[in-house]
Amino acid sequence: MLSLSPGLDDIEDKAGISVSSVFNKPADIIIEILPYVYGIAGIILLLNIIVSGYQMMTSAGEPKVMQAAQSKITSSIIGILILFVSFWIIRIIGTFFGIDIFNQMFGTQNGVDLLPPVI
Repeated sequence: MLSLSPGLDDIEDKAGISVSSVFNKPADIIIEILPYVYGIAGIILLLNIIVSGYQMMTSAGEPKVMQAAQSKITSSIIGILILFVSFWIIRIIGTFFGIDIFNQMFGTQNGVDLLPPVI
């Protein structure tokens, strides 16, 4: 059967790389996307705090709007704490099992570890 759309093999040949050579394991995919997930989540939470603060300031003392904004700020702060704790849990587990996942993700600069050591 003749197919007009290019297959994965055709794309790999033209690009000069193989998808299987880039991502050998599912962990490789996670290592590639995790920094972006942390960054995007942090930005969303920060923006949520800013928007909620603006809602609080413009609520004109209306209790329902004030309470909704306070609950959003509380949820955002809890989200930031969860993000922070998850980062350190992954770092500690990686150190325990000898997997330096964050140096693979964030790298080193001139041979210097960019992240603080886990004690």
